[in-house]
Amino acid sequence: MGEFKVHRVRFFNYVPSGIRCVAYNNQSNRLAVSRTDGTVEIYNLSANYFQEKFFPGHESRATEALCWANGQRLFSAGLNGEIIEYDLQALNIKYAMDAFGGPIWSMAASPNGSQLLVGCEDGSVKLFQITPDKIQFERNFDRQKSRILSLSWHPAGTHIAAGSIDYISVFDVKSGSAIHKMLVDRQYMGVSKRKCIIWGVAFLSDGTVISVDSAGKVQFWDSATGTLVKNHLIANTDVQSIAISDQEDSFVVGTAEGTVFHFQLVSVTSNSSEKQWVRTKPFQHHTHDVRAVAHSPIALISGGTDTHLVIRPLMEKVEVKNYDAALRKITFPHRRLVSCAKKKQLLLFQFAHHLELWRLGSTVATGKNGDTLPLSKNADHLLHLKTKGPENVICSCISPCGSWIAYSTASRFFLYRLNYEHDNINLQRVSKMPAFLRSALQILFSEDSTKLFVASNQGSVHVIRLLEGSFKHLHTFQPQSGTVESMCLLAVSPDGNWLAASGTSAGVHVYNVKQLKLHCTVPAYNFPVTALAIAPNTNNLVIAHSDQQVFEYSIPDKQYTQWSRTIQKQGFHHLWLQRDTPITHISFHPKRPMHIFLHDAYMFCIIDKSLPLPNDKTLLYNPLPPTNESDIIRRRTAHAFKISKKYKPLLFMDLLDERTLVVVERPLDDIIAQLPPPIKKKKFGT
Repeated sequence: MGEFKVHRVRFFNYVPSGIRCVAYNNQSNRLAVSRTDGTVEIYNLSANYFQEKFFPGHESRATEALCWANGQRLFSAGLNGEIIEYDLQALNIKYAMDAFGGPIWSMAASPNGSQLLVGCEDGSVKLFQITPDKIQFERNFDRQKSRILSLSWHPAGTHIAAGSIDYISVFDVKSGSAIHKMLVDRQYMGVSKRKCIIWGVAFLSDGTVISVDSAGKVQFWDSATGTLVKNHLIANTDVQSIAISDQEDSFVVGTAEGTVFHFQLVSVTSNSSEKQWVRTKPFQHHTHDVRAVAHSPIALISGGTDTHLVIRPLMEKVEVKNYDAALRKITFPHRRLVSCAKKKQLLLFQFAHHLELWRLGSTVATGKNGDTLPLSKNADHLLHLKTKGPENVICSCISPCGSWIAYSTASRFFLYRLNYEHDNINLQRVSKMPAFLRSALQILFSEDSTKLFVASNQGSVHVIRLLEGSFKHLHTFQPQSGTVESMCLLAVSPDGNWLAASGTSAGVHVYNVKQLKLHCTVPAYNFPVTALAIAPNTNNLVIAHSDQQVFEYSIPDKQYTQWSRTIQKQGFHHLWLQRDTPITHISFHPKRPMHIFLHDAYMFCIIDKSLPLPNDKTLLYNPLPPTNESDIIRRRTAHAFKISKKYKPLLFMDLLDERTLVVVERPLDDIIAQLPPPIKKKKFGT
């Protein structure tokens, strides 16, 4: 693997936003997740749970409801009173429409996907017709006395259940009138509470309405008679969310204590056809409130204040016991939030509403392998760049020379020139940036810092020449005819001649920067690209996909390299393929052309192409024999994959020079320490 001096960085004070809503799409097997800062993320569950798309947040968009409708259309609503539809191709907001009912607390799409219901602060339930281009208001249902906090359609689309404060209403969709009003008992552990909030409802085909409330109860109601059938007291705190399976044989609820409960419909006796709902499994994978749950055919999905997205597979539903059967916790975004200026040893950290520029510390001490060296000069916080306006930062980058910083929001693009005078920084903003640069999804500087490449959400890539304090637009690489896919990843060759761009699903396009034309397109693969980079000298493009496959493609020869063909023929080690976090960064050693550096959140790896590939019988994570063995034996038993799990969770890793690495870690304990305190639970014996 070689010896490196490692800068171990832990001062990136990044805290993900808490999860507010989740919505599962059974047709496309995708999961939409909204966070408290308004960010919406799309996870492709078929592509190893990869976060393939995201929509940046906004200070005034507090999302309270999220749902899929009509197949591939995604809607959200929140406390600003607007209904938003997202453009899943251009990765921006298609339109926002005011519902004119005050803050929106709940939303549900009809079973056939043609209608949308929203529940508002003023007690109104509004029905919208989903047209091909927009949504159109149809009518109001009977107004209730308090806000509508939860909604659910009957699977036949004839009735809806609406949860409010102290009662549940059942509406007839055709007439819009309330046919039943079911009062919820305020009693909680023998004490009468002031109010009982119905946080969630689910309407079953047989007319049963399941409700969860702030008194810790799961209740079953008969919607035909408006009576309570069964009551489960499952928590001392609020039960905040509910989701039911498509077969209606199980459902999941989440509580404010961080516990997720699974209910299943089971036979009363072994020979009986009579069935009843039974609480079967409790799961404690969260430390804080579970604000949202979803039920896929094979897993229970939950998220909440502790920022984790937890996927808990149902073992009886998983056919093949592979890595799909493993518990997953997704905490960090599957995109880069850190960029590096190697020549000046600077790191740029991206937050939602500001950027931070740091200079790495240095040491003059020496030591043996594994020693922690004391700093002779501490890391310096050079710059705190606050963004303008309420929009979140989409992407950012610092040039390799450290003289330029660029970042983008949904409506604006910013470019700054940095001048260093001893310990002071002079920041100069470049004015009159063209409008076509806004909503950039990826920004990249050339190795010599003379060009800026900007990937737009319309599928085009813009090439900008950087001058002293100004710029010049050189060219725009247009998308292929008939495609408007957003470009999410960029890679430029060290000599500046080649540019690779990848979208959310199609193949990787390689452009000739000197001739300003498309050079070739890498054959499309079934799984999305998670990282790509171009090697120096050889101009080989290394591509990592979400299923953990790694390809090497020769740009000059327009074909896969022999090493790539060999590894595809033999196959990767089964432990390599079972990793559950995607590779997010690839880099190369300047003096060792056979080495490829790459990392995910829990390991970094050096692939030595000169060594044989490991097979399933060899150890993947411990390939080297004891050091007292001879070099000949060590060489014979070594394989190409050198993996280190010392640094984790790993947000960024790169080579500063031949002998120096920088790694940026974000320990989970540091994140939890900055969250609000969880509900205190009494433990036995304390």
